[in-house]
Amino acid sequence: MVPASADADRAVNVPFAFYSEFFGAAAGFVTFRSGYPQPQARVLGTVMVGSKGSAMAFFMGRDIRMPGTERLFLDPWVSLGHLADNRAYVDGNPAYPKERSGSNDSHSDNYITGNGQDLFTQLRFKYLLPIGHGREQTISTYQFKDGLPVSGTTGGDSWNPLQSGKTFLELQPFYRSLRVVSSGADIHSTRRTSGLDGSIFWDNRDYPDNPTRGGSMRTRVSRDWGQAGSSGSWTVVEGEADWYHPLGRPAGIRQQVLALDFWTAYSPTWETNRDGTVHHGPPGYTGATLGGLWRLRGYPAERFSDKAAACAAAEYRVIPAWNPFDRLPWIQRRMGVQWIQLVAFIEAGRVAPTWQFEQWSSALKWDAGLGVRVQAKGLMARIDFCRSREQTGVQMMVGHPFQF
Repeated sequence: MVPASADADRAVNVPFAFYSEFFGAAAGFVTFRSGYPQPQARVLGTVMVGSKGSAMAFFMGRDIRMPGTERLFLDPWVSLGHLADNRAYVDGNPAYPKERSGSNDSHSDNYITGNGQDLFTQLRFKYLLPIGHGREQTISTYQFKDGLPVSGTTGGDSWNPLQSGKTFLELQPFYRSLRVVSSGADIHSTRRTSGLDGSIFWDNRDYPDNPTRGGSMRTRVSRDWGQAGSSGSWTVVEGEADWYHPLGRPAGIRQQVLALDFWTAYSPTWETNRDGTVHHGPPGYTGATLGGLWRLRGYPAERFSDKAAACAAAEYRVIPAWNPFDRLPWIQRRMGVQWIQLVAFIEAGRVAPTWQFEQWSSALKWDAGLGVRVQAKGLMARIDFCRSREQTGVQMMVGHPFQF
């Protein structure tokens, strides 16, 4: 949980421009408020439109305490997009009739493209258990100096959840509908899912937004019962753990951290028929999926999906004492950039039809990259430049990729 800052102005309103393969030349606007609608809460909204005809609107909230409660919080997320020339890794490309799109050995060109619509919403309800730092602190109170905490940390003291960190029970209803109408073939792909996630999350990071030490673990079970217009029923079990180790503060460095993350997922309901079709497996955009904003960032979104998946990542994060925005007072008055962070990272993972430890050492997919992350008035934005065997790309998002 993030407290209200001592800063009087915790709002960021910024127009931006970028280029991507799917949007083309694009422009957008983002608004962010920390300490709204409650002192510990944050909300972010953004809209963007591209020269290729794609447009998207996105809203996200964090740590909104439910009225009349002390320990129950809500993280809402809503995304609505019109996608032009969108890429979908689903079967139907006539050039690959005997290959399942998205499998670990599938060809990089085995996808369909077309216009479509994407609607996604989830509501994460979080109940804070009265153990560890959560016993006395339902809302954390950090003291900052230039955007880094100097006191009030809420984790990393020990590896006993009864003594350190905050533990949450989470319940998350979700819905997503992704439709693509292929422009190159008579193929309409509509993948809908609606269901419920249940998880337990132990957050033992000293400062969750930008950890220096400690770690966290989440175990989650997701279920779609095949109701409410869903494309089919399925179940997925996931686990993620991350760990942070400080590397010292030599001259000219404010923070230096090694960050490690491991994530895995498995769908026990997944069934593969003799003709290669799949029943009771989640859509390719959820479950055991790699590629996109959070895992194997050097590959396109939803590039790989199967019954099982695993991914490991390492990041070297360094915040120099030098802040170039201090020499741009007209920008600082508007943005309030507290630090920039430089990142080098490497990731490895794969999807597979079974979960067997031996297979994770073969046919791995790799990527590596460099990133720049900026904190401005409580908002951390990241730009990652990624390279894999299939492409070189740029990812733009808020927050660190681990345990998002």
